[in-house]
Amino acid sequence: MENEKGVRLNKYLADAGKCSRREADRWIEEGRVWIDGRRGTLGDRVLPGMKVTIAGDRVKRQSKPVYIALNKPVGIVCTCDPNEPNNVVSFIDHDRRIYPIGRLDKDSEGLLLLTSDGNIVNRILRAAGRHEKEYQVTVDRPVTPEFIREMESGVKILGTTTLPCQLKKTGERAFTIVLTQGLNRQIRRMCEALGYRVKTLRRVRIMNIRLGILKPGQWRNLAPTELSELFRQLDRADEERNERA
Repeated sequence: MENEKGVRLNKYLADAGKCSRREADRWIEEGRVWIDGRRGTLGDRVLPGMKVTIAGDRVKRQSKPVYIALNKPVGIVCTCDPNEPNNVVSFIDHDRRIYPIGRLDKDSEGLLLLTSDGNIVNRILRAAGRHEKEYQVTVDRPVTPEFIREMESGVKILGTTTLPCQLKKTGERAFTIVLTQGLNRQIRRMCEALGYRVKTLRRVRIMNIRLGILKPGQWRNLAPTELSELFRQLDRADEERNERA
């Protein structure tokens, strides 16, 4: 059916790994996208054989997006900007155009997802989805019951109070924490607000995707079973969000 009706122009650009659908809409409105020699519009559909270009360069839709789990080392920056010498895309050096889903601080390590599928990026990043992310943390002071209680109930940072979270002590100065939001340097700021300093921080899970045995710098393609469960959770979150709207 898709071949008969074509695919929406913004989805075509996202599937090609050029940008997210939202970014594609902006590019189309700015007149940067052309189809068969004419300016594209937001309602356009791309049929087989049509030529799509951006600034004169042809765009080809990829039939099978790639989904990657990376154990990001400390020092690697979650950006596609080639002006950043330690950008994560150059670090992986994949033969497809990929970009990171979300961020992980330069001083942190652990699980980072990357993809050529622009459609999935915003779905995972939507705060309303309340998608879980799990981290292993060490700090410079003993973890006390009071610290755990305050972290779990919410800490005032960046002009707001963080959402309730789950925290489990794993050592005298270590704990795991599960967040459902992604404020800038959230865990570090939460700890600082309570008089603690983070020494190491490693993300070990995003939704159902786990870091597993990947060593720093190693990456792998997501397994079909992982992708099926990931999309199932995203579909459920989208349904719940639509019901609340």
